Amino acid sequence: MGLLTLLPKLPFLPLMEVIRIGELIRQETERQYRDPGRVRRELEEAQQQWASGGMSEDELSQIEYTATSRLYGGMPANRPDRPNRPNRPKRKTGGDRHG
Repeated sequence: MGLLTLLPKLPFLPLMEVIRIGELIRQETERQYRDPGRVRRELEEAQQQWASGGMSEDELSQIEYTATSRLYGGMPANRPDRPNRPNRPKRKTGGDRHG
């Protein structure tokens, strides 16, 4: 950078550095947000809560949808009310005793 180009930019250098640091923070946050390992852990925790009766199937469905959509760059515009997912085993409630 020559002296003639540096002098006009000098007052803006601190602002340019703040913008650059902000961009680095945004990139790191985005990387962590879309981390497949983190998404997997969130899904496992949600499955455990659902299996223990800590949340409804609709809540589990919402968590699954939002967590997996992060892997693909965001949520699609035409989100179905209930996303397709594999069949889950029925949760044991203890109320089905016949016999």
